[in-house]
Amino acid sequence: MAVDELQAIIQRCQILEEADFKGEDFNLFQVAGQKCLEDGYAAQLLEVIQNEKNKVIIKSMGWNLISPLVKCIFMYKQEDDKREHCLRILDQLAQLCNPKELFLGLLEQIEQTSEDQVCQTVILLLQPLQTVLLKLQNKKGYSVGLSLAMIMNQLTPLPVPYTKQQIQEDKLGLCQCCNAVVDFAKPFVNEVVKNMEKSSECNDMELKEELIKFCMKSLKYPLLTAQLEQLEGIEEHPFRHFATEIIDILWDVRELISLVFVHHKGKSPQWENQEFADIERKNSADSLACLSYLVFVQHFGVEYFPMVLSPSYLLLCNMTHIEMLLKRTEESVLSKGLDLFESCLLRMEDNSLLHHYLEFRDFVNVPQDLVKIMTLCPMEHMRKKSLNILQLFIDKFDTEGKYTLCRCLLKTSNHAGVEGYVIKNIKDQIHLALTKEYDNIWFTGHHLISLLDLVLSLPEGAETDLLQNSDRIMASLNLLRYLVIKDCESDNQTGVWTTLGKIEQNFLKPLRVGLNMSKAHYEAEIKNKKENRKEAHSSNTVCSVTVSGEKMPAMTTGMQLQVLHSALFTFDLIESVLARVEELIEVKTKAVMDENS
Repeated sequence: MAVDELQAIIQRCQILEEADFKGEDFNLFQVAGQKCLEDGYAAQLLEVIQNEKNKVIIKSMGWNLISPLVKCIFMYKQEDDKREHCLRILDQLAQLCNPKELFLGLLEQIEQTSEDQVCQTVILLLQPLQTVLLKLQNKKGYSVGLSLAMIMNQLTPLPVPYTKQQIQEDKLGLCQCCNAVVDFAKPFVNEVVKNMEKSSECNDMELKEELIKFCMKSLKYPLLTAQLEQLEGIEEHPFRHFATEIIDILWDVRELISLVFVHHKGKSPQWENQEFADIERKNSADSLACLSYLVFVQHFGVEYFPMVLSPSYLLLCNMTHIEMLLKRTEESVLSKGLDLFESCLLRMEDNSLLHHYLEFRDFVNVPQDLVKIMTLCPMEHMRKKSLNILQLFIDKFDTEGKYTLCRCLLKTSNHAGVEGYVIKNIKDQIHLALTKEYDNIWFTGHHLISLLDLVLSLPEGAETDLLQNSDRIMASLNLLRYLVIKDCESDNQTGVWTTLGKIEQNFLKPLRVGLNMSKAHYEAEIKNKKENRKEAHSSNTVCSVTVSGEKMPAMTTGMQLQVLHSALFTFDLIESVLARVEELIEVKTKAVMDENS
């Protein structure tokens, strides 16, 4: 019987000094204890552990029971008395065992747990682990750090619940586990706080640094990918609660404000391996970006921050984070970048952001990242939001800033739709310059002429793909039409009349030639398709079309004809606006010549 075997080993060891225990004794004790648990004799095992005579034995050997004990706890149902006995055994072991041995035993158990049980195991072992750590006198900071790092490493592979249903179900227990880990850390936070209250410097810097590392890891996972908006029907959002606790820890250890505003604070670990250094830097960037999102978008801990900071300074502080977040493809992370950018911009008044900010690399890179999202992101709501934020960004700059940004976007976007949108912005700025009383040197005169050289041109002359560039071409023609109508040749505020010869040479004439060639090509294609269809005696003949080396879905001849007619319609539209522009130029030029004659 398992209990008898255990009692025999106990009796043999009771007469020995602790130093005389052999490896064989440890093995026999573990096997007998495990058998007691598996055979359902947890109550008897508890009596053995509680017996004062066995105190020395349990102190040395008890930690060996952790693994079988955890298995049995998960095996029994919640209301089973045997499970309650196992929990009491775990509590007794935390009180009686050698702290160092039990500490390693608990960490080993957490490390070896399967993914589907890791949250349950961590929640179960946090209390005994905390009890053991509070007993340790030496290397407490190191041990706390090792515990938190081990726990977070085990949790990180788990998927973060994102939808309302996933958060409510909390299938793997991650939401509950994260908040349990914060509670586990609180006594150690309090210890650091007490030390700092006694003196300006913390006596246990290692413990403080390990707690900061834990917060930084928590910001990267799970908070960076978590859904943190208020959700209807969830009274206390677990990740919002977790975020609040993390922010509070950083505030309590006096690091919150410095982490938000002072980039690359302190010394980074000096890795000999450059790959490790890059990983460390990226992890830190992810965490700091999430921290800024929590503070400036979700307003966690915002009461700790001074209200005197200027909106432009806040934007400057956050642009590195925004750039990092916008380069990510996961919806949960990308949306945080857009929200952070929007939040910073909404704090500012229009026309208040000085053009000097465009000297910072981030201020040029971020709008280019927005363009990529607008044109490449598969999620429509993200594309629309990016476009709205880009317009906000343009609106916030002073006139020179708007000019510089529009020029930059025209050169870098490589997308006709975006270029068309930028040209519309240029048109709006010219309109303001012509209708307002104060001088605007950036959207009139020689500065504007320089910008028009970019706008009123075809990338490849008459051979430009007009269909691909139709958005840009239509926007350019509309701008030119506006300039010819609004700016009299006698005033020539915009300078368009001075450079008209160049515009005709570089834009209007090549466009006319290109239109004629394109229309002739497409009309010939339509004629060929119709003849081929007659020969095939069917409109359902299927063919494959290859675009940029990629095979497109099969199209019937009828579908191809529809596409070709649509292209012709676009050319007709461009041609009608072009004809109107040419007519306006001719009428205005003739009128001036008549006046002069």
